[in-house]
Amino acid sequence: MKLRIVLIAVGAITATPAIALLSPGLLESSYGLTNPDRMTIALLQHRGVLQAALGAAIIWGAFYLPARVPAAATAIVTKTTFLALTAVDAGMRAEMNVISLVFDPIAIVILGLVIGLQVRRSRRPVAATAVTRP
Repeated sequence: MKLRIVLIAVGAITATPAIALLSPGLLESSYGLTNPDRMTIALLQHRGVLQAALGAAIIWGAFYLPARVPAAATAIVTKTTFLALTAVDAGMRAEMNVISLVFDPIAIVILGLVIGLQVRRSRRPVAATAVTRP
């Protein structure tokens, strides 16, 4: 039950960039952009949709076990890629939203632990069941 709550929280926070669809003005505070052009707005809104889909997949994995590892692995790859493209540059890092700098690394660790836990669970031997004869 605790793992399910953690996955729901990680999924919900992951999906928050979708808010840019409803309020493009948030792009300035979220990404440090002032007066972005229409293509930049569209690309960031598209990113919001993709993040919403990823968040939904993580939440789905909280309830549907076969989706858990693929959703977690996809989130690890995408979050790591985003951090590798942005956080390594001091100028971009200074303009980044604190949530990305703090939440994404924590989420990567949590999701890595989720994958490890699922792999460990899948390797457990199934208890032998007693066969009863009529």
